[in-house]
Order: sequence, then C-alpha cells, then structure tokens
Amino acid sequence: MGCLVMGIVNATPDSFSDGGRYLDPDLAVAHGLRLRELGADILDIGGESTRPGAVRVTPEIEQERVLPVVHALAAAGAVVSIDTMNASTAVAAVAAGARIVNDVSGGLADPDLLAAVAATGADVALGHWRGHSDDMYAQAQYDDIEREVAAELVGRVEAAAAAGINPARVILDPGLGFAKRGDHEPQGVPRRSARGRGIRGPPRPRHRGHQRARRRRRSLGGARARRRRHPRRAHHRPRLAGREGMNPLDEIAITGIRAFGRHGVFAHERAEGQEFVVDAALYLDGAVVQRAAVTDDVTDTVHYGEVAVRIAEIIGGDPVNLIETLAERIATAVLEGWPVHMVRITVHKPQAPIPVPFDDVTVSVTRVRIEGAL
Repeated sequence: MGCLVMGIVNATPDSFSDGGRYLDPDLAVAHGLRLRELGADILDIGGESTRPGAVRVTPEIEQERVLPVVHALAAAGAVVSIDTMNASTAVAAVAAGARIVNDVSGGLADPDLLAAVAATGADVALGHWRGHSDDMYAQAQYDDIEREVAAELVGRVEAAAAAGINPARVILDPGLGFAKRGDHEPQGVPRRSARGRGIRGPPRPRHRGHQRARRRRRSLGGARARRRRHPRRAHHRPRLAGREGMNPLDEIAITGIRAFGRHGVFAHERAEGQEFVVDAALYLDGAVVQRAAVTDDVTDTVHYGEVAVRIAEIIGGDPVNLIETLAERIATAVLEGWPVHMVRITVHKPQAPIPVPFDDVTVSVTRVRIEGAL
C-alpha cells in the first residue's frame, strides 16, 4: 500500500516542536512550499497548540493565524488540510481553499463542527479523543485499548453520517498521544516526552498537526499518510489512484431488501412473524470498482445479488429480540464475507408492536473494518 506524506505547518507561537518559528504568515507559507517541494502530498495547517498547559485561543485568533496561510498555499496548488476543533474556522478555511478538515477531537469539542463540514463538502479526519490537554491523561483508562478506541472511532463515523457526511469522506485517526500514555502506544512510535529520561512517560501533546507526526493515519479508503514537520526529502512517495492521489471509497447501495422473520421481544412476534426491510450501503476501495469497470466482470467487484441473498437469509434465520442485534449480525456477515472497508446497515420494522400510529421503526449501524488501529 502506498504512503502519503503530510507536511505540518504550525502557525502558532507556542508549538512544542518548533517553538513558534512559523507564526509569521510569510514564514509559514514559505515553510509549506518547502515541504511540498520536498515531497509532501498534503499540508496540514494549524493555529492552536494542545501542549500541556496551553490556553485555548478564540476562533478569531485561530483564523487570523491560519487563513492567510491556507489561502496562499491552496492558491499555489497545494492540497491543504485545516487542523482545527472549531466549526467556524473549518468553514472559513474551506472557503479559503482547504480540502480536508482535520479535527483531533473527532467532532466532540465543537458540536457544530460535523454539520458545518457536511455543508462544505470537504473531507474530514476524525481523531480518537477523550478531552482537552488539561485533563486528557485522566481519561487514559482502558481495559482493551484496541477494542475501545476502534469502537469510539466507529461512533465518530456514525455521528458524521448522522450530520450528513458521506462515510466515504471520513478519515479515521487513532489519536496517538491523545488520552494515551506511553504504554498505550505501539512499538516504534517516537515518544519525545521521554527524551533524556530513564522512565517512559506519556507523550507530550503538541500542536494538533504535530501530535501525530510521522505516525500512520488510516483512511477508510485504505490509504496511509505519514506526517512530517521538518523539510526532509521523501525518497519513496508512490501515489495512489483516486482524487488528489488518494483512493476514494465507492459505494454500492442495496435498498428495500425484504424477507420474513420472527424477531421481537414478544411471544406473538416470534409465533406470527412479520416482514423486515433492510438497506445496505457497502463502501469499498475505488480501485476495485475501477478494475471491475475495465474488465466488466462481476467477479472483480462485490456481487450485490449475493449480498442481498445473504441478508435475506439472516433475516429469516435464528430469531433475536432486538433489531439492533439483527443489524449487527448483518453488518458482521457483510464485512466477513466481502472485501468492503465499511458497511452501513439499516433495519426497518414497519410492523413493530407500537400502540400508536407510526410509519416505521429503524435501527442503523455503521461498522468499519479496522485492522491494527493502534
């Protein structure tokens, strides 16, 4: 799998790594252009530090720092990402030319951000996050970190979808360094907070753009990116097929799959049964669809007829109490049976035993194939 290089431009006075070297917009732009010249595929611009003890700045100050830089680099042809937790900054930066909104909080810090991004049409990177820098290590408590982080990231995808963001536009970031201590990080990830100390401590959060420097970020489309802060030539920089060098996720949707089932809490639902309806959206690597389009061969893509038959079999199979359980079974079966990166399943129960007039009852789940999120 190819690797994209993300260059980091800190338009802040208090970045952990560069000490405010690029607060001046002209210096920030020059730094971004240099990173692009040396191989950066994406330039990530941020105007707020998240180092321990950092005081949050207002969106107005953040925008004063980043918007001139975003505009200049986008005008120069760079693919620009805006690193922000503020909805207003995200909207203004996209208007200035940013194509990606990179929110380390995953849309949790500002409840308006996801809807704002949905309206812009930009892609969004959602990080795993459990709080701001002043208390995030208190939240670094896990029983099974991989499972918990993956589940919380799936929740962020679902929140984005509910806000109107196509899941194909979502990038997931496990948030290394955020609400995670040193022993939570995978081997090989730099832990600069431990430099010069015999005991490994929690990594220091930097500017959000720095936070995951040189750490891998997984896109739902399977693309990876490495983030670099300083000019260093990228010797191996293969580009992936798709928009701006990134594989897109293409969607196959099957709606209105009907089958008879006996699911429900009440005995009469089990005895009499009823018709259930399922909608399935399957998201797969755009390269797969492109290949199938060239070969015109159904074996080179996901056979939606087979998927529909399998879904109908599950509906007619062993009864369960809840349509939540039914949706989960279907999502799991699709992810296990076909080469899809993500699936969104909606189960309709139009004949649910509700004692008032209603049109429908639905449960929707979004499940992502996450392999080695941390």
